[in-house]
Amino acid sequence: MAPLVKELEKYPEILRCRVAVTAQHREMLDQVLSLFEITPAYDLNIMRQGQNLFDITGRALSGLQKVFLEEKPDLVLVHGDTTTTFVAALAAYYLQIPVGHVEAGLRTHNKFSPFPEEINRRLTGALADINFAPTATARKNLLEEGALPENIYVTGNTVIDALLATVQPDYRFNDDELNAIDYSRRRVLLVTTHRRENLGEPMREIYRALRGVVESYPDVEIVFPVHKNPAVRGVVDEELGGLARARLIEPMDYQPFVNLINRAYLVLSDSGGIQEEAPSLGKPVLVLRNTTERPEAVEAGTVRLIGTGMDAVSAETRRLLDDKIFYNRMANAVNPYGDGLASKRIVQAIMCWAGLSEKKPDQFRPGPG
Repeated sequence: MAPLVKELEKYPEILRCRVAVTAQHREMLDQVLSLFEITPAYDLNIMRQGQNLFDITGRALSGLQKVFLEEKPDLVLVHGDTTTTFVAALAAYYLQIPVGHVEAGLRTHNKFSPFPEEINRRLTGALADINFAPTATARKNLLEEGALPENIYVTGNTVIDALLATVQPDYRFNDDELNAIDYSRRRVLLVTTHRRENLGEPMREIYRALRGVVESYPDVEIVFPVHKNPAVRGVVDEELGGLARARLIEPMDYQPFVNLINRAYLVLSDSGGIQEEAPSLGKPVLVLRNTTERPEAVEAGTVRLIGTGMDAVSAETRRLLDDKIFYNRMANAVNPYGDGLASKRIVQAIMCWAGLSEKKPDQFRPGPG
């Protein structure tokens, strides 16, 4: 959302942008606000130790009610598929305030995968008055669910706007270990896992496969920012702890993380956003899930959906390490998710919707260059 906030701020004479955050994930939020120099007008600070979905939903709903009653906005913009996203849309609906959904229309069509994100975005879609779909496939999903075609804009994804503004060829990490890696001679596998549906045996299978890969390839090493969830950390320590050339590090802030993607050889992850970010930097992605809400990446060939089985993870990783032609085909495939101009298209669409401009934005269409 950060690049969209910065784009909205370019038009203070006609648009008044006010940022409200719930701080559902305090640490993840603060470093992005600092990086993009955004100061929220409202910070609900709802995060509590051991919070669950009931806690998040209740605190966010009551907090956002007060914000919306005070501000009386003409439009509430929400992004993606978090619980905060759905609750903000619901609070706006209760107060009969129009909702604009950024990154609208992503679907796996399995309500428990990913959980609870799939239902969060479906419910947000049902409440939204304007949908900013990143791709034509997302637009198709929305149309099938009854959204009006005139209320859908295909914009590309703002995550690519943020990425391209943040990656630096000469970036230096604060972590000396990461600076010490010879990325020209070492093939770095960047690994992230956090999905609830992968906890337990699925993660164990992934890590065992990765151990075997590292032991088989002397030039390969893992960099693994380990999620703070104790259920993740326990299995990681059991399966990868003490393994030579496996760097288990703390979760990273956004800026160093995307610059690490840029240095990595390939990415293995169960994340959603990385399926868009890494291909923008020419990095193949092996998706450690059985479903994805981003089928365009699979069709384009920038990612492969491989599940969590040890044999599959091992075979697919080794193929990318052994077959240079196959690797280059994935690395050079056209990224279907954005060109860095999504925020400009969204702001133009908002102006059009609000009657401030007659010019509709051009639709995003992926292509070379």
